Amino acid sequence: METAFYFLIWAVMIFLMMRMGCGKHVMGHNHTGSNRPRTGDTGPDTVKDALYWEPPAKDVDPVCGQTVSTSQAKPSVFAGRVYYLCSPACREAFEAAPDIYTSDHPQASPVKVGHHYG
Repeated sequence: METAFYFLIWAVMIFLMMRMGCGKHVMGHNHTGSNRPRTGDTGPDTVKDALYWEPPAKDVDPVCGQTVSTSQAKPSVFAGRVYYLCSPACREAFEAAPDIYTSDHPQASPVKVGHHYG
């Protein structure tokens, strides 16, 4: 009888955790503060009101000035901004001295890198 009582206590605790705790996410419920709505949600907190960041289709490599497709580019983050670079060589040059290639720097201008200009 004592074993059944302990089993019942654990069963109730697990049930409560699944219904009210983090287990509710396993059952398909969303976080209450999430800004990423579930499929099929409607109302004021839908996709149009949610905050998403999508990369542009193309961007300019700050090192060599070449236009690159962001899906094929080598990204690097500097000062909270994502920069898309065309090759590992440009990425290495950018990461070695990113302030030289950013628009905030007074000397910002595309620099020739050997892999583009033979």
